Amino acid sequence: MVSRSCRCRCSTASSSCWARSSRGGCGGGLPPSPSPAFPRSTPAASRSPSILLGVVVPLSCPAQRWGRVSWTGSWLGASLPPGSGPGRMSPARRCRGMRAAVAASVGLSEGPAGSRSGRLFRPPSPAPAAPGARLLRLPGSGAVQAASPERAGWTEALRAAVAELRAGAVVAVPTDTLYGLACAASCSAALRAVYRLKGRSEAKPLAVCLGRVADVYRYCRVRVPEGLLKDLLPGPVTLVMERSEELNKDLNPFTPLVGIRIPDHAFMQDLAQMFEGPLALTSANLSSQASSLNVEEFQDLWPQLSLVIDGGQIGDGQSPECRLGSTVVDLSVPGKFGIIRPGCALESTTAILQQKYGLLPSHASYL
Repeated sequence: MVSRSCRCRCSTASSSCWARSSRGGCGGGLPPSPSPAFPRSTPAASRSPSILLGVVVPLSCPAQRWGRVSWTGSWLGASLPPGSGPGRMSPARRCRGMRAAVAASVGLSEGPAGSRSGRLFRPPSPAPAAPGARLLRLPGSGAVQAASPERAGWTEALRAAVAELRAGAVVAVPTDTLYGLACAASCSAALRAVYRLKGRSEAKPLAVCLGRVADVYRYCRVRVPEGLLKDLLPGPVTLVMERSEELNKDLNPFTPLVGIRIPDHAFMQDLAQMFEGPLALTSANLSSQASSLNVEEFQDLWPQLSLVIDGGQIGDGQSPECRLGSTVVDLSVPGKFGIIRPGCALESTTAILQQKYGLLPSHASYL
């Protein structure tokens, strides 16, 4: 005799409904009343339990008649324990057996001993797959004339790079010395992303890439003749000077100095001019590993980049000097210069500084 109906209206005695819990029945998320096509009661012989979305219900429940599963639990991939079929256990033991089967397949735990309420442990969502970088190859050898039929591909690469940089992304670019990683110097999140993907110490500075010599005066306090700047820039050098208030305070916050780059590379000059702002620039490699002369050499970084501009092989790749990067010169002290990194243009740079402009060598002061 039915003492009272389960809340799902399956006409099952409350003590034998497998899905009955402290929340009141097996139909917590189901319609409050069954469809007229579903009778409220079913012969006892048909009241075999089934699995639906990790919840155990009797066949007399309207939810079971929504189909999709069977007694074997094959829809969930659950394997029920032997002897757990109808008529072989008490309702209480059937409930425990079914809970154990579901727990094995979908992480349903019965909770502490003696507890009748279950808890669903959701497995952690898998990390989204890295989308990987978009690769754009520059036409020609890296210098395209304005009337060249290859100009369309050149412009496409420039527009794509500018769009990614303005969105706060990190872009791989060719320069006159090595492949580099560039981001907007005004975007603090992008600066952090560069340090993170390189595994670079945040105590090491990033250089600033500009498009014109005239831009140097906006971001630096220049204490050398303009002719000296024009003799060295564009070129394979990084000139270190006192920074101005125009630069993002999160860019190298540990030093009052900044290194300025204007690569002798047509694409980089066009990119900096079209971007209309300072670009933070560093080499495209993991910290302490060899610098890159082609895009294949830093393929491990591609999944963390938004765009890779392929400008072909840089240098001959044979001489050891080709991977030294730019020559870094400290010009923050009037009348003196300091070589912070010899780089690939040491001799020609020191000759200009000493012989043409009479600067005296000093100890490096750029961190």
